[in-house]
Amino acid sequence: MSNLIFFREKQLLTQDELAEKSGVSVRTIQRIEAGANLKGHTLKSIALALEINPDELTNSLQEEEKKINYPLIKFINLSSLLFFIPLANIIAPLLIIHLKKEKNILTKQIVSVQIMWTIASLVLFLITPFIQKWFSLSRQLILVVLMVIILSNIYIIIRNTIEIDKNRKLYIKLKFSFI
Repeated sequence: MSNLIFFREKQLLTQDELAEKSGVSVRTIQRIEAGANLKGHTLKSIALALEINPDELTNSLQEEEKKINYPLIKFINLSSLLFFIPLANIIAPLLIIHLKKEKNILTKQIVSVQIMWTIASLVLFLITPFIQKWFSLSRQLILVVLMVIILSNIYIIIRNTIEIDKNRKLYIKLKFSFI
């Protein structure tokens, strides 16, 4: 089965619906699903219509997906919960990924989301004293911001774990990867 069939069926689309959504002819979709190469504008249009990365259509994703250890992926994701200290929430999953040799699209995205969360949290935490001073807010604003930062990461991790368990993908992900 081609990757296109896999992603089209995963989104419960017919060939006609995908053709309409992507602007690519039904015949072209049929040829690709039969084994023709997917490239250029057609690749980008279909990937955009399916809301996936174009690389996912060209890689042998199904073979990779069959090899993914989803309980381990959930553990890698949940390992970020153990550390509220920035960087530790990145190092723990990276260490498990390296030790268990489970480097794939999902694990890269888990770490990338944690990197982005860490950067955003650091920026928010650093600008909080200035906001507090500019708007003459109470000293407890830093504690409130810290709690919001921690709770947001807990939400991200738990929501992604639920989605991994149900649909074998991430709910909160980036359109790019840091690693």
